[in-house]
Amino acid sequence: MNNKKTALITGASSGIGKELSHIHAEKGGDLIIVARSEGKLKELKESLESKHGITVHVLVKDLANPGAAKELYDEVKKQGIEVDYLINNAGFGGVGKFHERNIEDDINMINLNISALVSLTHHFLNDFVAKNEGRILNVSSTASLMPGPLQAVYFATKAFVSSFSNALTEELKDTNITVTNLMPGATDTDFGKVSGMDKTDLFKDTVSARSVAEDGYNAMIQGKMDKISGLKIAQKIMMSFLPITPKKIVMSQVRDMQEVKS
Repeated sequence: MNNKKTALITGASSGIGKELSHIHAEKGGDLIIVARSEGKLKELKESLESKHGITVHVLVKDLANPGAAKELYDEVKKQGIEVDYLINNAGFGGVGKFHERNIEDDINMINLNISALVSLTHHFLNDFVAKNEGRILNVSSTASLMPGPLQAVYFATKAFVSSFSNALTEELKDTNITVTNLMPGATDTDFGKVSGMDKTDLFKDTVSARSVAEDGYNAMIQGKMDKISGLKIAQKIMMSFLPITPKKIVMSQVRDMQEVKS
């Protein structure tokens, strides 16, 4: 089904996005890879093209900048590339009490995690609707299922992504377009280091980015609405009790897991 399909993947230079690029290339699909790091993208392009005989387009863009998502869409249209799969993977987090954090960092987080994702989805979804075909994979997080003390904005952005993705699934149920919401747990990527989460209990035992990417990609191909990935047994048990656990207890547990240990 994904033979010769073109996937646009944001945040493709590392972590889950990079692994998603590898998976799609292995299946013979062409790619548009997007991130801020031109060097890493070019390196990935050369590796994938030589290994799999596909075409990889590199677009360097900081999607946290207002208007960058529309610029990206316009560039894709200008080059005449037809996108079949939109994979909104780019995102970042940051640890600390909200009032003590740099507000610009949190605004940029909202711009990337929410605004860019919504903009790209809107523009490419109109193209998908016109041809009644297309798949969207939005990378959310298990963080979307609860409030996140010490990562208040990050958890809230992911709650938005999950809610938004699910709503689109219902809106598009009479079409051949699917929207899949991927909710990874703690994953072995640069996210932990960038956010400061690598020094917390939550990131003591992470799963591989490849396994999460495989779960997400397969769920997208199957047209699933939600896919939770990368949880250890203890985390799965905690998640199963989430709906019946008082919110204050949940928030206390989340905060404890996110305390930076010296």
